[in-house]
Amino acid sequence: MTQHPAQAPSESTISLSWVYRKPDRFLVMGLGSGLLRPAPGTWGTLLAWLIWFAAFSRLNDAAVALVLLVGFIYGCWACQRVGKELKRPDDSRMVWDEMVAFWLVLWLTPPGFFAQMAAFLLFRLFDIVKPPPIGWFDARLKNGFGVMWDDIVAALYALLVLALLFQVGVI
Repeated sequence: MTQHPAQAPSESTISLSWVYRKPDRFLVMGLGSGLLRPAPGTWGTLLAWLIWFAAFSRLNDAAVALVLLVGFIYGCWACQRVGKELKRPDDSRMVWDEMVAFWLVLWLTPPGFFAQMAAFLLFRLFDIVKPPPIGWFDARLKNGFGVMWDDIVAALYALLVLALLFQVGVI
């Protein structure tokens, strides 16, 4: 008996029920926010902001650092796994990478709505535009680490611009 490679789920079968069948899908697809259109990465980032406000913003720095480290390591594994299932290594519905990267941005952003809104807009800009080397990483690293890494670099770009804006007194 010959074995056939697993088929990628069809677009019509990728639903909330499909996402909720496995914990790694549930988290990688941002509790289902990755299924929202248009711009699933933006929806995932908005969910990350809500989770930050509801839970993580109250943690001390050591706990946030641990959440980020575990979230990144888990994301490398889970994004690799779900990407293989989908037969697309960096499917746009996978938003865990945006979530973890944006938590990093929020952790290092001054408190307050306007600073966090600037952080959100800058992070989304860099994640979408992918200036060098973000685009290079995105094009060449097609594994779980690559899915996570390009968003971390986008977060670092956003933090750099935020620091400059803070330094000149805009924020």
